[in-house]
Amino acid sequence: MASNDSGPVGGSLEEFLAESGIRNDVYDAAIKRVLAWQMEEARKAAAITKTELAATVGTTRSQIDRALDPENVAVSIDTLNRVASALGKRLKIELVDGV
Repeated sequence: MASNDSGPVGGSLEEFLAESGIRNDVYDAAIKRVLAWQMEEARKAAAITKTELAATVGTTRSQIDRALDPENVAVSIDTLNRVASALGKRLKIELVDGV
């Protein structure tokens, strides 16, 4: 039986997301999930409770919960930066080519 291998079938995931109009939403959610996971791991490694973190940041425990919630993409950069700083980390944001 001969093989008709003409390469991959269909487009890339990137193309699918763009064509579906959900690329930016998927990217935003993925970025927030990774960031929330990193912050939560840093918090645990430092043995800091969320209440202690809130006091250090100068905010409420519920605001910390929102910052560490991987599903909540509506957290300000200022809040994320203050949480990162309180954990001894630095928030790095960069602008890259390609939409």
